Amino acid sequence: MKNSTVVHPEERTARLTVLIDPRKKAVFERLCAQEDLTSSQVLRRMIRAYIEERQGRPWTPGGDGPVGRARVVGRGATKRRPSRT
Repeated sequence: MKNSTVVHPEERTARLTVLIDPRKKAVFERLCAQEDLTSSQVLRRMIRAYIEERQGRPWTPGGDGPVGRARVVGRGATKRRPSRT
């Protein structure tokens, strides 16, 4: 029998690219290092807290799946990617 591995939604990853001022980035990374945390760990915590604050309830993995394959094109605008067929 095959040994299959189940990947839970919270274990999957997606890339988020953010452009910020280099000085803020340096200070942020230094503060993260002082707490022995990576910048990704801190950002994930901040995003989760923001989601919970805005939704008014605790985050539950798999509860609010991806909202589609929309991508940001400008301020608040979204554009769907063409399907790859």
